[in-house]
Amino acid sequence: MTTRSFDFPGFAGETLSGRLEQPDGPVRAWALFAHCFTCTKDSLAAARVSRALARQGVGVLRFDFTGLGDSAGDFSQGGFARDVGDLQAAAKAMADAGMAPALLVGHSLGGAAALAVAHDLPQAKAVVVIGSPFDPGHALEQLGDAVEEIARMGQADVSLGGRTFTVGKSFLDDIRDHEPGRRLASLRKALLILHAPQDAVVPVENASAIFMAARHPKSFISLDHADHLLTRQADADYAAEVIAAWADRYLGPAPASPPRPVESVRVEETGDGRFQVRAHAGGATWLIDEPPSVGGLGSGPNPYDVLCAALGACTVMTLRLYADQKGWAVKRVSTDVTHIREAGLDPPDRFVRQIFIEGDLDRDQRERLIEIAERCPVHKTLERGSRIETTEAPLSRCGDPADHMAGMEKACED
Repeated sequence: MTTRSFDFPGFAGETLSGRLEQPDGPVRAWALFAHCFTCTKDSLAAARVSRALARQGVGVLRFDFTGLGDSAGDFSQGGFARDVGDLQAAAKAMADAGMAPALLVGHSLGGAAALAVAHDLPQAKAVVVIGSPFDPGHALEQLGDAVEEIARMGQADVSLGGRTFTVGKSFLDDIRDHEPGRRLASLRKALLILHAPQDAVVPVENASAIFMAARHPKSFISLDHADHLLTRQADADYAAEVIAAWADRYLGPAPASPPRPVESVRVEETGDGRFQVRAHAGGATWLIDEPPSVGGLGSGPNPYDVLCAALGACTVMTLRLYADQKGWAVKRVSTDVTHIREAGLDPPDRFVRQIFIEGDLDRDQRERLIEIAERCPVHKTLERGSRIETTEAPLSRCGDPADHMAGMEKACED
């Protein structure tokens, strides 16, 4: 799973700060997460649910609403309609990037915003709300006595969750104009409601009201023993697993990767940046990229780094095999490999390899190990060169591990 920045212009033109959580394998669908009132994209619920969904193959964008977190703008000058507009702007930015959200997920007041915007997003197939109020006006209860001061003075400072926010009158006017019942009745999207019976911030009766107002298909899941903010890791993971399982029939399965040869290394574009690719081999997955100085994202080693790693890995493996066969007291072997290109020389590519051998060895033993390093299979492949065959369709077999093992054993022969 990888995380990268994804900034975009919000409803009023300010730059909003977002983060994309991307699965390691194929993306089955994209989701958009709306955080709770005065929270940020890095709130426990937003981060944990998004990451857990990514582990289930669903890519997620979580972002800060205007004036919150790392996003620009003035929080006090907005209201619920602006949050809805920001959510629409986020969906558009995702669609423009080829990641149109099929799933909307909203936490608390973010859930009310997700329900409000769902009508305007035909690509969205399903909506999930977590601990959300039936009426966005419920947020006024969190403002307490400040509501009267805001109405009288035009704005007031309010302490929420240990932080102070300036709330303007536009927030009061805007949130009171919302008509949740009418929107829910015409939702025409699959709806999942998750709510904790013990929620002390938004009582569970709100979930009942949402469920009764909405039409089928609709589902309700009780988040027993969870709190409103899903502060326990287990609660956030459970919510994400339930969401991924429920959404499966609406999002469809993950796209299947094209068949690849047995034991081959698969390298494919991720769609992020100009050069970033994802490599799959031996049950592992990693990113390969170029540095920002040449137009890459710097999200992984470059191809020559990987080639250096192959030489270093083969060297260490071969020396370990030889030392074990001899019964020598080698504690640890490591290598530093550097690639240098020297124009005008033949060949122009040079690999500088430094070998570090820890253990109680005499001089002859150390010299012998350096000789064996010269025989490692990858060393010999680089030294003598190789034939490269390129076809449009994959071959049936490539890079048999048994061949590499046999090559290391041969290198260890006296």
